[in-house]
Amino acid sequence: MSNSQNLQSHPLNNYFERLATDPRLFSSHIALFAALFFFSNDENPYLPFQVSRPKLMRFSRIKSIATYHKNISDLTRYGYIEYTPSWHPLNGTRVRLIIENNQNI
Repeated sequence: MSNSQNLQSHPLNNYFERLATDPRLFSSHIALFAALFFFSNDENPYLPFQVSRPKLMRFSRIKSIATYHKNISDLTRYGYIEYTPSWHPLNGTRVRLIIENNQNI
């Protein structure tokens, strides 16, 4: 099976399609979401996970903390993620990808 077929049959394909077609989102939102997905639990991407802001910013190539916070707020407000910030230097922010039940995960 080719890579494009693997991606098209991936259980999260509808979720990524939703992201790609949402006119409210810019490339920085999608890059941040890609970073969130990268750091999520591989086997269960819908489970909460912890990740640090510097890791997300580095992966998504967002340079401005203000842009990061705006994008994370937008993704939360638009219903793509649940976000619980952590102000502890060793504990990462807690995030959960909101994946709709109709996507067979």
